[in-house]
Amino acid sequence: MNNQNVYLKKLTFTAIFIALGVLLAPLVSFPFGGARVFPLQHLINVLLAVLLGWRYSVAGAFCISSIRIALGVGTILAYPGSMIGACLSGILYKKTGSIWGAVVGEIFGTGILGGLVAYPLAAFILDSKAVALWFFVVAFLPNTFIGAICGAVFLKIIPLKRMVEDMLKR
Repeated sequence: MNNQNVYLKKLTFTAIFIALGVLLAPLVSFPFGGARVFPLQHLINVLLAVLLGWRYSVAGAFCISSIRIALGVGTILAYPGSMIGACLSGILYKKTGSIWGAVVGEIFGTGILGGLVAYPLAAFILDSKAVALWFFVVAFLPNTFIGAICGAVFLKIIPLKRMVEDMLKR
């Protein structure tokens, strides 16, 4: 099979996950402080990181965040959390070969690093100086933890990795 077909199949899988993320956003997200939290984003990040790699996971996170913002069901704070978590999730999965490496990457990337990056974004772009530096870490961590753990459980229960690898070989 040529690389172009594999690339097209990976893009198709990513597009399906993006569509799911956008369609489910209004049903599963809720406001928390200045952010609108969406646990399924973190489930999708872990799934894409494990199934396709960090590049597709970051692209999926960027697209879902962008479309959610355009539809008015997300805020600009979706970018730092989702994209940093998706990247770190994929990198740690590749380094460790473990789903739990992807989970730790998602939780640390989104919950800690994304929360810290969200602070200057909220302070300067959204002109909200009332929030403390650690506010978004506290807001992002439970949401991220729930979504990432659900992603790992989903991957453990359903053999998605094997199914995707089989489809990419055809």
